[in-house]
Amino acid sequence: MPSISKTVLVVGATGNTGFPLVKQLLDRGYNLRIIVRSSDKFSKELLENSNLKIIQASLLDLTDKQIHEAVKGCGNVVSCLGHTMSFKGMFGEPRALVLKAVKRLSKAIKVSRSKVKIKFLLMNTVGVRNPDEKITRGEKFVLYLLRHLIPPHYDNEAAAAFLRDEIGTENEFIEWVVIRPDGLINAEISNYEIVVSPPRTIFNGLTTTRANVAHFMCELIEKQNLWFHWQGKMPVIFNK
Repeated sequence: MPSISKTVLVVGATGNTGFPLVKQLLDRGYNLRIIVRSSDKFSKELLENSNLKIIQASLLDLTDKQIHEAVKGCGNVVSCLGHTMSFKGMFGEPRALVLKAVKRLSKAIKVSRSKVKIKFLLMNTVGVRNPDEKITRGEKFVLYLLRHLIPPHYDNEAAAAFLRDEIGTENEFIEWVVIRPDGLINAEISNYEIVVSPPRTIFNGLTTTRANVAHFMCELIEKQNLWFHWQGKMPVIFNK
């Protein structure tokens, strides 16, 4: 049986960040379980990889028992879920996709009662701020509008707040990191920086390569010292 520390559950694995994460984790020798509605995006080579187990379903359609079975034996759970940038994706159901997923996965982790704490990595956005981060009046106004007019932004805020405030940093079963990329773009892995808070306002943000986000997630999973440094925090990542 694969080591729990080498077994990762990924949701949102066919997304623009989830897909490179899957490939990078497989390249590092991890055993993956992924929950996807369709595996059409995966090449024959990936589908035949013995380290990849595909659960073909919509996460929110799975029963609690099925999610528990997916989580059982995993040392790491990663959510790269997000809303499609279309009218239906932004304003249609499920509006609380990320929040519902985080809640159900967290519940499954608790039910599994693993002897070691499970790492939960949540991909989020730099537009979600910690309560203690200083922002300008203009940013406050824009974030207020986003929160009340754009469902995906509220969803991301609520998901991060759930881990920060409900799970907290002293949970018996879960440790977490919320990764906040700025200005996502597609490109190869390059140099990047990780900081505690956004270095710029939302009006003059930086760019972040999706492959770099995936790489940082892999590093968090693999390097315990790095995990200890960022656990219970919401680091910001951007290209150097």
